[in-house]
Amino acid sequence: MSDEAERPAEADAEEAEPEVDAEAEPELTLEELVEKLTGELAQARAELTYRDADIVNLRRRHTQERGDLIKFGGRALANRLLPVLDNLDRALEATPEGVDDSVVQGISLTRQSFCAALEAEGITVIEAAGQPFDPNLHEAITTLPSSDEHPAGVVVDVLEAGYMLHERVLRPARVVVTSTD
Repeated sequence: MSDEAERPAEADAEEAEPEVDAEAEPELTLEELVEKLTGELAQARAELTYRDADIVNLRRRHTQERGDLIKFGGRALANRLLPVLDNLDRALEATPEGVDDSVVQGISLTRQSFCAALEAEGITVIEAAGQPFDPNLHEAITTLPSSDEHPAGVVVDVLEAGYMLHERVLRPARVVVTSTD
C-alpha cells in the first residue's frame, strides 16, 4: 500500500509544474533587464514628479481660494449695507430748512462713522465725477451731448455712488456721461 500512496503524490507533483508557454516573454539578458528596469524607474520618477507638482498646485490654489474667501467674504453684507449709506446721504440732502442742526449733525456723524467702518473693511468709493467713462467701474444711466466744458466720454454727474471691495467692484457707479457722437 505504500507504493499506491506514493504514486498519487508523485502524479500531483508532476501536474503542479507550470507549463512553459510558447508565447511567454523570452528570458532577458542581464543588460536588457537592467535597461528595461531603468526605463520603468524613469517613468515612475516622472509620474511622481507630476504628482508632486499637482499637489503643490492644489495647495497653492487652496491657499488662494481661502485668502479670497477671507478677503471677499463680507461682500454680501456690504451689498446689503450700501443702501443704508445711500439713505443717509438722501436724508442729509432732503433735510428741510428749520430742522434742528443737531439732527443734521447726528445724521452726518452717523454717516461718517458708517463710512469709516466700511473703509476699515476695504470698501472704498469709486471716484467717477470728471473721470473718463469706464464700463468696468461705471454704469451709464443716460448721456448728454458733449461740450467744451465736458468733452466726449467723460462722467458729468454721479446719480448713485459706486464702491469697490479691495480690487473688485462691489457696485458700479451709476452716472451721466457725455456722448461720443
